[in-house]
Amino acid sequence: MGEELKVIVFSLAHEEYGIEVDKVRTIERLSPITRVPKTPSFIKGVINLRGIVVPVIDLRGRFGLEESATTENSRIIVVAVNEMEVGFIVDSANDVVDIDADTIDSPPEIVGGIKAKYLRGIAKFGDNRLLIMLNLSEVLNKSEIIQLEQLEV
Repeated sequence: MGEELKVIVFSLAHEEYGIEVDKVRTIERLSPITRVPKTPSFIKGVINLRGIVVPVIDLRGRFGLEESATTENSRIIVVAVNEMEVGFIVDSANDVVDIDADTIDSPPEIVGGIKAKYLRGIAKFGDNRLLIMLNLSEVLNKSEIIQLEQLEV
């Protein structure tokens, strides 16, 4: 048995995704987002989270999935990446699960229309459930991080 990972499970376009708990700062209900001009369409803007300005990304837009209206279940998962906090809009945050790191397989080239570079791998857990593990450093690649850091000023 490999290392146990604690993972937040969230859904996006009827698929289940995971982010390691230690990278997640907080999960929030949707709050008003201030639009920022001249940013890619998937960067929805910024929110004020307890006095900290946090850039917010729509993961559906980031992955090139069809955008959908937010619902009661929509959440903003605030993650810490490279000393920076960023919020991801997701359809819902469902669960916290333990996953054996050995059960994470390399991702196929494309999963549900999402390029493999955004994915760390596919984890098997529970009763034949599959969890798409995100590669946060690719989801926020360098050029976008520079843009997001400028939003924080």
